[in-house]
Amino acid sequence: MTALSYAELPVLDWFQTIHNPVFDGLAQILDVVNGHGEIFILISALLLLYKPTRKAGLICATALIFDYLLVNMTIKPWVARIRPYDLNPLVTLITEAPHDFSFPSGHTAVAFAFAAAAASMGRKAHTLSLAFACLMGISRLYLYVHYPTDVLGGAFFGTLCGMAALFLWKKISERDKI
Repeated sequence: MTALSYAELPVLDWFQTIHNPVFDGLAQILDVVNGHGEIFILISALLLLYKPTRKAGLICATALIFDYLLVNMTIKPWVARIRPYDLNPLVTLITEAPHDFSFPSGHTAVAFAFAAAAASMGRKAHTLSLAFACLMGISRLYLYVHYPTDVLGGAFFGTLCGMAALFLWKKISERDKI
């Protein structure tokens, strides 16, 4: 995986050429609001509180749990990919350096897990959350904390978790007529 990592550095180096205060601020905000999926945990909890959105909250919360178990507890430690800033120590980070492994991007995965689960709330919610998830993935490259394949992997595994949650709750609803 090291050869692939080196091959991906030019993409990250390009992002370094477009740094400016507006993009820096946006990327740092995205990093903070989704440090451990907090924004999506909060939204899911709020959905659970209101009866008309409770089922969507269950789907979203389930997607987040699946994502945590698959990405953070299983794939990241198994692949154990080093971060791009460890491979290129000359880069100056504008965010706090994460201390876990790089593949897949956890920030991207949780955002895509939520976006896929948000399909249960209709097209508008799904589209907005998908746009946010895409911005999250791009911000991980901009911040030099993930390789492009980390972000693609995060999008894939996150979407898989969201779809699994949708499928699970659809089957439960069909069985129990929730």
